[in-house]
Formats: sequence, C-alpha cells, structure tokens
Amino acid sequence: MDTEERLAVFLDYENLALGARDHLGGMQFDFKPIADALAVRGRVVVRRAYADWSYFDEDRRMLTRHQVELIEMTQRMGASRKNAADIKMVVDAIEMAFEREYITTFVMCTGDSDFSPLVHKLRELDKKVIGVGVENSTSRLLPPACDEFLFYDRLEGVDVPDESEASAPKRSGRGGKGTGRSGGGRGGRAKTPAPVESPAEAAETPAPAEEPAPATSGATSGTRRRRKAPAAEAAVEPAAEPVESVVETDLEQEDAAPAGEDATMEVRVAQTLADLQASTSGSVTASMLKRTLVRKDPTFSESDYGFRTFGEFLRFLADRDFVVLSDGPSAGDPEVALPAQQDTEGAFDLLRQVVRDAGGSAPLSGLKNEVRKRRPDFSEKALGYRGFLQFAKGAAAAGAVALAWDDDADDYLLTAS
Repeated sequence: MDTEERLAVFLDYENLALGARDHLGGMQFDFKPIADALAVRGRVVVRRAYADWSYFDEDRRMLTRHQVELIEMTQRMGASRKNAADIKMVVDAIEMAFEREYITTFVMCTGDSDFSPLVHKLRELDKKVIGVGVENSTSRLLPPACDEFLFYDRLEGVDVPDESEASAPKRSGRGGKGTGRSGGGRGGRAKTPAPVESPAEAAETPAPAEEPAPATSGATSGTRRRRKAPAAEAAVEPAAEPVESVVETDLEQEDAAPAGEDATMEVRVAQTLADLQASTSGSVTASMLKRTLVRKDPTFSESDYGFRTFGEFLRFLADRDFVVLSDGPSAGDPEVALPAQQDTEGAFDLLRQVVRDAGGSAPLSGLKNEVRKRRPDFSEKALGYRGFLQFAKGAAAAGAVALAWDDDADDYLLTAS
C-alpha cells in the first residue's frame, strides 16, 4: 500500500514577498527552496498562490516555472480588498479538505496569524499542517498551531544578505544572484529588487510608470551537463571507465564555472540526503533517495551522468566517502547515510585548507562551490549560520582565516592564517 504523503501548498504571496523584502535585506522571494524542502516530505499535488499579480509581475514568471497555479485577486478603483486573498485561500483549503481525501498534508505559506483558525480546523479534520513563513514577519501565534513550521530564511538555498551589507555603500558591478540557488556564490549578496508596493499602499498613491525589468532566471533544477563519450571509445572501452571519467570531468570543469551555477550532482544528492535524514525518523533507502531527487527534478536520470543504474552511482560516491552504504530492507535497495557530520571547527579547518590550496588567498565569490567539492554535504545553515558570508566571518573570528573587503576585486578576500 502506498503510504506516501500527498501535499497541497497554499501561498499567501503578498505576505511572503513583502516579508522577504522588508526583513531579508530587500531580497526577492523564491519558491524553489520551499519546493525542495517539501519534496523530501511527500508528493506535492496542488500548488496555488493568491495575490493581485499586477504588483508581482516578475514573481509571476518565477512561480509559473515552478508550476504554481496563480489565483488572481484583483484590486480595482483604488479600493483595497485586504482580506480578499486570505478569504479565498481559506475557502479553497476547506473545500479541498472535504472533497479530496487523498490529500494528507496542507502547507500554509504565510506568517499571518489570521490563518490560525484554518490550521486548527484542518487538524480537526485529521490533516497534517506545515507552515512556512519569513521569520521576522511571522506572528508568534501561528507556528504553535501547526504540526511543523519552516522559517523561509532558514531553508537551504536561501542566502540572506548580511546586515552590514544593507548599510554599506552601493557597489557597482557584480551582484550575487540571491534567488535561492544552492551554489553558494557570495554567501547571499542578492541584488535588491525594486520595492514591491502592496495593494493597500497602491490604493492610496497612483502607480508610477514602470520601466521594464529584465526577467530573472530564477533557480531551475533541471540544468545538467550532458557529456557523451565518442562512439568509437564507447564501443571499445569497458563501461566502468567512462563512468568515472564523466563524473571527474564534471568536477574539474566546475572549477571554471561561475559562482551562481546550479549545484553539481554530488551536492544535490548530499543536500537531499541530509534533508531526508532530518525529516524522517527511520533510515533512508536508495529508492527513497532517488524518488525524492525525481520530485525535485522530474527529468533526472543517472544515465545522463554516465551511470547505468542509480546503485552504481551511489557506489561511486561511497568509494569517495561522500555517502555510506549499508544493507537495506531488500536486496538491491541499500540504506544510504552521510558520513559523520563535521563540527564547526572542522568546517573552519576545511575552509582554511581550501583557501590555502587556492594560493593562500581567495575571493568569497565561488568559494562555497570549492568547499562543496571537498565536502558535498557542507551546509552553513546546519552549523547555525544564515549565509556563507556569516560562516566566513565566524571562521575569521575563530582565527582560521582573515577576512577583508577588497575594493579592486569588489568582493571579500579570504586569507589563510
């Protein structure tokens, strides 16, 4: 019998977008970290977001890429219908709870305490409720009402700008893409988007003419490098040889990759496995891990990376101490775990070693990718840091590295101690 959780996701989008803008250094809200966090908890069958989308044009494109159904709550004639989206969201959730019994979990993405009665009612109907909200804009009354609550700014892939950067002079040139990519970069130096005006604010002031903004690329989960060996070599060499060369080539070519590129396959496996270990009480099997990877990226196939089976890829990672395999409940489905987690001092030592290998000094941009090549399961959030820049500052405070701003490089420069 299939015991897989089925999730329905409801987004109070104005609450999330304005919460990220006002409390996360002006960064733009991105749905991908939420989608990744929910992928390890079950199969998402409904995704709906509620707002007046004329105020969130770029966001609408990002949500559409993630197959989120947009429910339009239009504001007209200068009248503010503040609770229109909230009421529609509540009605749809209650209707779905009664009509679609196969949905076991409701995910309410909002920080508004007005949704507490809805949460209580859903739990009375024997539904599990997961809440998601920006920490500093979430009412204290809402998290205790839920079965589980996820703070958006603590999710893997959300790189919150450092507080000191918000007050620093504006710097031209390169700005990290802070749309929730897991590839590190500058530890979350996100370009501050144009201020988002709420419908209530717009009702009082006329909307100025907007200049067309370039569409942000967002965070896509399907980008991969497909490297095919020449046909002549494939016919002569045994299968084991191309397999190893494909993955090692991927790691080598990542050296020259820009800081904002998608994470390598090894990093994606390690992050997904870490999330599964944190969200499940039992062990994680290879089949469970692959099912979750496919939820995150439906186009995923281990053959695109040169492997015949997923088990072959896991054995490749186990040989390099990226994962640990043990006997599972059935033959061919081993249990998968991460190696013993490193402590904070060990992470600082790893950062210092990476900087030393880079010649004794290295810019912060792209350094997280280098760290993850040594340790794919590295996560500064798991160590208690909100972003990679904060982690680097912690390493500097501990004496592992020296950290200083370099005007010439327009970036922070780390030097091994």
